[in-house]
Amino acid sequence: MTTKVIEYKSSQITVISDTAAVLETGEKDGIRHTWSGYLDEYDATILTWKFNWEDLKIQGFDRLVGHLNISNVYDDCVAVRVDIDWTETDQSISETLGRNYLDYDLSFEYYLTAHSTELPPPEKISYDEMFAASDKTDGILIVEGKKLNVNKSFLSFHSDYFSTLFSATFKEGQMKEIEIKEVTYEDFGLLLSTIYPMMVFPNDKTTEKLLEFTDRFLMPSVKHLVEHHLLEHSKLENEKMMMLGDRYGIKSVLERSIRQTNTVEKMKKLKMSPEYGKLSTETVARLFERFVQIS
Repeated sequence: MTTKVIEYKSSQITVISDTAAVLETGEKDGIRHTWSGYLDEYDATILTWKFNWEDLKIQGFDRLVGHLNISNVYDDCVAVRVDIDWTETDQSISETLGRNYLDYDLSFEYYLTAHSTELPPPEKISYDEMFAASDKTDGILIVEGKKLNVNKSFLSFHSDYFSTLFSATFKEGQMKEIEIKEVTYEDFGLLLSTIYPMMVFPNDKTTEKLLEFTDRFLMPSVKHLVEHHLLEHSKLENEKMMMLGDRYGIKSVLERSIRQTNTVEKMKKLKMSPEYGKLSTETVARLFERFVQIS
């Protein structure tokens, strides 16, 4: 299990309005909040918070545990403690303080721990066993001198590259063994294992390599699997996600990454990252427009 401790302390605020007003907005390590308050007809202080930690969810964290303290700055006394145990990203808290807190400076602070339950690493796949000859194989591919027995129709269904390669109009289509160059045995085995019956699902270590080879070997089904991983399970940094979405034409990943770049601080972090130099001019232009919006 991976954990991340996040602490925040607000500014000091005196609630004086009898209508609901925003007292403070802020963001800390993927947690955004809006703090509001007003005085009711009995001069009690009504405080509300809205929290959103979708950014943490995208990083792979699935639970927030801790507490929020509301303090009276005058005597540094904790007026209220609210325990927190959240699994949903949109949350709200409401508290009422008696009139004895009228005209006092108030502040709040939270101490939260984000939790991520990590999946065990996948078992090592034997490509020699996966691509052994059987009554279902009718073709042989050679990669780094090693034989991979494959089913031509199955590969052709998943890949226009292999559909063309196995075509009778190409000389390779008449050959008993076809050599695949400029790819390692392990990488090629990884690519094909994502479509085989005992499939190996993409993970953060394999996504970029898989995307590189899906473009080369024209395998859209593999790209869809990688897209699902990036959107639902990946813990890659937003900057890396943006680069992958931009370079490999995965619009859903690119759009979400641009949306998640929603503060000047995040924009600066992106600009300083090595991924920024890999972005297309079109995406850089969109980021400039985004910067103007949030500035």
